[in-house]
Formats: sequence, structure tokens, C-alpha cells
Amino acid sequence: MFDRSIKIAPSILASDFANFGAECAAVEAQGADWIHVDVMDGHFVPAITFGAQTCKAIRPHIKTVMDVHLMIAPVDPYLEGFAEAGADVITAHVEAGPHIHRTLQTIRGLGCKAGVALNPGTPASAVEDLLEMVDLVCVMTVNPGFGGQKFIDMTAKIAALRQMIGDRPIHIEIDGGVDPTTAPLVASAGADVLVAGSAVFRGGSVADPAPYGANIAAIREAAKQS
Repeated sequence: MFDRSIKIAPSILASDFANFGAECAAVEAQGADWIHVDVMDGHFVPAITFGAQTCKAIRPHIKTVMDVHLMIAPVDPYLEGFAEAGADVITAHVEAGPHIHRTLQTIRGLGCKAGVALNPGTPASAVEDLLEMVDLVCVMTVNPGFGGQKFIDMTAKIAALRQMIGDRPIHIEIDGGVDPTTAPLVASAGADVLVAGSAVFRGGSVADPAPYGANIAAIREAAKQS
């Protein structure tokens, strides 16, 4: 059932890389709605993170939604692998290839929800002709490639997307610099899925997960206040 309630999606990019499975379970137990997996290739973005095998390894530890964000180019040759690894949502960047419509068709054909991501310099209009093909639009509020970057204000783009989407069952996800200060800005503009890395994992650990819960609650409450 689709709903626009605020969902917090911790990015495991900010978690303990030696303990991914336990970290996913810990943040879910502390109130995470989705688990966000940032896949980077060192080509489309500067950093290299992990691939489909890592997603397959952590899937048994995730009870909610595994939200896989592919910051890779080319993207099409790898879609089947991430679907087989258990991704619930696969998001590709509109900038990552010349045939985004085909990419989204392929994702849905593999049985996953299809997302499309927009870099800060890409206008909302870039996805206007794709809305019948997507379940999620991800608005980057940093230039992708590294965690912990400063938030870039994309509220006008978010509001434009929200109006463009209308009553279609499409989530607006925000990725980059989300914390209790920025969450109200993006939520008030129309976002409902908030990806947060360091703002969730700061101060906690698998051995001491309570700070994860406090951080998630603070972001959620700030977003709701908007």
C-alpha cells in the first residue's frame, strides 16, 4: 500500500563496513523504515563502494525495504545482478546513460520498483516524460560520490517534482546532507523518503544502538514538524 508518510532510510555507507549485516538489523530495530545501499563505481562518481554480492550478503539481515541506489555507468549490464541480490527498489541516474527509459523498463521487468535519480545540476524536467515508468524520484542534495557532504538546497526542484507527480504513487526521496536541520526543508517541499548516513549512525554502534534510534527519531520528528 502506497503512502506518503515520512520514511527514514539510513545509508549503510556511514555504517561499520566490517559489520554490515548487524548494522542493518540494528538500525531497523531502532526504527529505520528502509535500508539505503549506495553503490559507487569510481567512474560515474569518484568513490568505489560495493556491488551486488554485498547486497546479496546483507539481504537476509534486512526485514524492511532494500533500496539500492546505483551511482554507476553503464548501469544496464548490472541490473539483473542487483535484482537477483534481493533489491526491492533499484534507482538509476538519469545522467548515467542515453536510454533511461529502457533502464527503467528493465528494472520493472526484473520485478523491482524503479527509481530515477537527479544530480543537483539536473532539472526536474529531465524526468517529466518518465513518470509513468517510475516508483521513486531521488533528488540528490549533494554531488554524489562521498558521504558527509554539505547539503545543497534543492527545495524548489522538490516542489516542482511534487506538483509534476500529482496523485501518482511516486515517492520523492532525498539523498545528501539530511539531518534534523535540513529534514523540515525537504519534507515541506514534498519529500517523503529521507536518506541519512552520518546523521543516523553518529554516536552509536552495534554494541550501543540506542543513539541510532534517537537520531532517527530526531530526523523524523523534525520532518513532521514541517
